[in-house]
Amino acid sequence: MFRDFGFDVPRTRPAAGPTTLPAIVLNDTTLRDGEQAPGVAFTTTEKVAIARALALAGVPEIEAGTPAMGREEITAIRAIVEQGLPLTTIAWCRMRTEDVDAALAAGVAMVNLSVPVSDVQIAAKLGGKRSNAIEMLKRVVGYARDKGLAVAVGGEDSSRADVGFLTEIIAEAKAAGARRFRIADTLSVLDPDASYQLMAALRRSTDLELEFHGHDDLGLATANTLAAIKAGASHASVTVIGLGERAGNAPLEEVAVALKQLYGRDTGVVLSELGRVAAIVAAAASRTIPLNKAIVGEHVFTHESGIHVDGLLKDHRTYQSLDPRLFGRSNRIVIGKHSGLSAITSTLAALNLPATPAELQGILARVREHAVANKGPVEAETLAAIWREVCDPSLPNCA
Repeated sequence: MFRDFGFDVPRTRPAAGPTTLPAIVLNDTTLRDGEQAPGVAFTTTEKVAIARALALAGVPEIEAGTPAMGREEITAIRAIVEQGLPLTTIAWCRMRTEDVDAALAAGVAMVNLSVPVSDVQIAAKLGGKRSNAIEMLKRVVGYARDKGLAVAVGGEDSSRADVGFLTEIIAEAKAAGARRFRIADTLSVLDPDASYQLMAALRRSTDLELEFHGHDDLGLATANTLAAIKAGASHASVTVIGLGERAGNAPLEEVAVALKQLYGRDTGVVLSELGRVAAIVAAAASRTIPLNKAIVGEHVFTHESGIHVDGLLKDHRTYQSLDPRLFGRSNRIVIGKHSGLSAITSTLAALNLPATPAELQGILARVREHAVANKGPVEAETLAAIWREVCDPSLPNCA
């Protein structure tokens, strides 16, 4: 059984003063990197719906796809551009002039041009010479800028690249006219300490916009993203519910909320829209949102443990730090195996079903038996039936 209950919860942080740090720009790549998750294939209609939901949620940038894939992808990206949404629509491209031409056909105003930067990737793709990467960057970034496009350069496999070479190629990107460089932890080899150190070193070398792009193979994408931002990243790449290749990417909802909750950093994201965006993406991707998924999972603000519920009923601060009202939600009590007398008493009172202390003990025992036997919560109808079994109908307080 679930029951909502509300609290008068003070906001976690006071209004920002004159020392407010600059907002962090979140670049949502659900429509590109998210769609690269195995088995995920969005239709044009779904892509437009997701883009509209992200815009409504206040996301300032989206990576809408890879126009070099062909006519259908170009059509889908152009359909998003033609919505006139209050966000920047970016196309992901390889470091090739023909990819830039495809992006122009899609109608975008900005491109992310990806280039291998680790020696492993350069050896496999560019003949093993770092100079080849630099020459390619100069030529293609210059071409895109001449065509009037804003440019971000994506450093593929940045986390395994030589830091000295990264510094050099970032300087070349800036000289060629790029406004941003993406540091991609393509294979998820960083931890938060390493993410901080890498970003701090790069931030010391440039005033270019720096974006961190984290993958979640080790379950560290959100932590690594936060560490990179603390070290000076101005932008962060995210996807809704962490959808993406292999183990996925840093989830939009986790990064946006953690930045606000832990550091008071603004992203412009409307937190109350995160659940809706997650539902739209999950449906389009044919993925189920785990019940315990941070921020948007159904059970995030649900409590069963007797100790927790007792504390919450007395003072919400005992077991709550994140205000569910920020997301248009509320706390819920679940009646089940781990429930205590406080939860049973409170729930029965809400159902107008009185019971003596002795009867409450009997009801609690049967609730636990039912939960174990049925492997699930005890619904209102079942709790009422248990109450009738325990309480003698002939007694006044059970009538």
